Amino acid sequence: MSQTLQDAPNPRRVRLGLPKGSLQEATLRMMRRAGWNISVSERSYFPAVNDDELEIVLLRAQEIPRYVFDGVLDAGITGFDNVLENEVDVQEVCELIYSKATSKPYRWVLAVPRGSDIKSAQDLEGKRIATELVTVTRRYLEKHGVKAEVEFSWGATEVKVPALVDAIVEGTETGTTLRAHGLEIIDELLASTTRLIANHSAWSDEWKQQKLIGMSTLLQGAMRADGKVGLKMNAPRANLEAISALLPSMKSPTITPLSDEDWVALEVVADEVQVRVLIPQLMGHGATAIIEYPLNKVIP
Repeated sequence: MSQTLQDAPNPRRVRLGLPKGSLQEATLRMMRRAGWNISVSERSYFPAVNDDELEIVLLRAQEIPRYVFDGVLDAGITGFDNVLENEVDVQEVCELIYSKATSKPYRWVLAVPRGSDIKSAQDLEGKRIATELVTVTRRYLEKHGVKAEVEFSWGATEVKVPALVDAIVEGTETGTTLRAHGLEIIDELLASTTRLIANHSAWSDEWKQQKLIGMSTLLQGAMRADGKVGLKMNAPRANLEAISALLPSMKSPTITPLSDEDWVALEVVADEVQVRVLIPQLMGHGATAIIEYPLNKVIP
């Protein structure tokens, strides 16, 4: 029998919704670094995963909060903007600061054609606005005491101004696409990051709560490791102070005595971009046997 969303969640398995679409590859990459290898079939919404306690469902990120709230999913990874747009009461397990292109928050901004008479929210009175984030946009207008028509946009929102609408509320990471379409940002409605959320009933289940807490620890550890590497080296004890001053560290470098009392072994975590400058400096202070290795997770 084929699997469906209507199947009741297993009490000893977490049914987790992951975003399908623009966030999919970044999410699967993060999951892989955290220890979960997910095999996605082109036509299946239920990919395989190397964890018998986990059941993965691929859905549009915009739908995940509603399915979590309704109890169809135990938990899900989605944007905070989608939680607000769906107006659902869910348990936030943790914040996961990543997105499809950068590690910056995804911003929902009010944009108008360059040179427009619209300079602020108050200038939207009686105007027409297109957006995928209708509920949040309406709240924004209410907050500013402005009445305007807000219509749902199915995509390509930036091409609708000025021919079809007066302004748009659009999501952006860098603003590049908006600028390319001759638009300028006049206000920011929301800065959204990705969240791991859970259904309150699932969260009240001790086993599922512990599974989700463990998952959040590993996922956040995978994000901390992004762009970082480990460094090992041998260093002359006489130069230890100078070498230690060069080394970045979450706390302090790990120092291990060697059989030769004049030498020690050092280990540290560093930003990958720093290493190309750091290694020659370390060698200049007598460090040898320098090993750089990748990191999957950093748990403080």
